[in-house]
Amino acid sequence: MGSTVIAIPDGEAVAPAAKDKKKFQESLRPAISFLGEMKNKHDMKKIIHSIKVGIALVLVSLLYLLDPLYKQVGENAMWAIMTVVVVFEFFAGATLSKGLNRGLGTILGGGLGCLAAAFAHEVGGVGNAVVVGTFVFIFGAAATHSRLDPRIKKRYDYGAMIFLLTFNLVVVSGIRVDEVLKLARERLTTIVMGFSACIFTSLLVFPIWASDELHDSVASKFEDLAGSIEGCFKVYFRLVNEKENQPSFTFSCCKSVLHSKSKDESLANFARWEPWHGKFGFSHPWGKYLKIGENLRDVAATILSFKGCLQSDRQFHQTSQTLRELIKEQCEDVGSSLAWTLRELGDSIKKMRRCQTVTSIMPELKSMRQELSLVMSPSILGQLENGDRLEIASFLFTLTVMVDQVEELTKEVEELGELARFHV
Repeated sequence: MGSTVIAIPDGEAVAPAAKDKKKFQESLRPAISFLGEMKNKHDMKKIIHSIKVGIALVLVSLLYLLDPLYKQVGENAMWAIMTVVVVFEFFAGATLSKGLNRGLGTILGGGLGCLAAAFAHEVGGVGNAVVVGTFVFIFGAAATHSRLDPRIKKRYDYGAMIFLLTFNLVVVSGIRVDEVLKLARERLTTIVMGFSACIFTSLLVFPIWASDELHDSVASKFEDLAGSIEGCFKVYFRLVNEKENQPSFTFSCCKSVLHSKSKDESLANFARWEPWHGKFGFSHPWGKYLKIGENLRDVAATILSFKGCLQSDRQFHQTSQTLRELIKEQCEDVGSSLAWTLRELGDSIKKMRRCQTVTSIMPELKSMRQELSLVMSPSILGQLENGDRLEIASFLFTLTVMVDQVEELTKEVEELGELARFHV
């Protein structure tokens, strides 16, 4: 019988692959650790918020549990409990917003309701119902119309709703004026007690600030987009024979930035209600954060437009691949400069300092634009076939647009530093 020889690979041949795998795992370890830390921080905030709600409920429950307090407020103590359940929010600014809106809506609705009930009582007879119906129609329509105004809806929608509810409950009750005043006073007192319990636990027991969340969220987006740019360029300029061995690139970070508009607007609205704390004063320019967020979403959308260029990898011709090698150095320099610029801008916001390199960023962006104009010269693009020419030109044009967007973003960050008085 013939013998079969099985070749056993040499250990030295296997070692480089294992070494590369180990190096790749080690490079991912800081990112995994950072994500785990962020997740733990968020989970810890959830636990703290849950405990704070429990503390506030215990405090207002004492109105029922302690006889001296119960004799003062009676069954109206339930309004304090309802206030805590309805008003207490995750962020301190959201709690302040809902609490002040509820208090203002209750006072205005109760006061106007008492006046309307008194006027109807003086009219008496059939006119009583006519007066009540007229007031309910006028104030109900006016309050509802105000809630449709975007400016009022954004900050005072809850207050308008409470006003509408309180006014109708008081004016339609049909009881004597003195009882209306007594009922309104007692309910307002218990609502104030519930709101006080919310404020005490929300602001003094490990407060969770919407301003900190918005500040850190905007700053982190710069790093996300910088990493996305580097990933795009790495995939775009890889060699054809390496295509199967390279990890695929995802646009998850860009999509996350694009979908962050509603969250940023909510956080900015809550931050405006928050008192002075830490590094944020009363007149901090939160509107500028929203403007920067819009610019970041423009950059994210431009990065996503690279997706068509990356998906055309399997169709491009050898001529296109050769030209990619010719423009690779210049384009990668531009990509690296864009990523560096974004990281510098994000770091300046995170540390609340004026960007020291802003004077060098503008000349750098101008240099990028000139370099791209040379790459896009007809002498280079004319060497390509129609399909290849369109694909390469599309990539270069998108890159030029991104340079303009980062320049605009740099101006916005510089203005934020001036308005917020970032330190030098």
